[in-house]
Amino acid sequence: MSAPTPAGPAPEGRGLQPPAFGRPSPALLARADRGYARFLAVQAPDADPGDHDQDDDAVGAR
Repeated sequence: MSAPTPAGPAPEGRGLQPPAFGRPSPALLARADRGYARFLAVQAPDADPGDHDQDDDAVGAR
């Protein structure tokens, strides 16, 4: 024998989800902050304007 199936939709409620479901944990936020700080700390190589195989005479002729 089986239990009858309810005719309507299930009532809205928290069910089995924890109260903070969908919110990032403090540990996850701290890890993201460290990763973002590491991303910002990467320095791009300095661009040297004389390294583009252009003639120096063309720059001074303006």
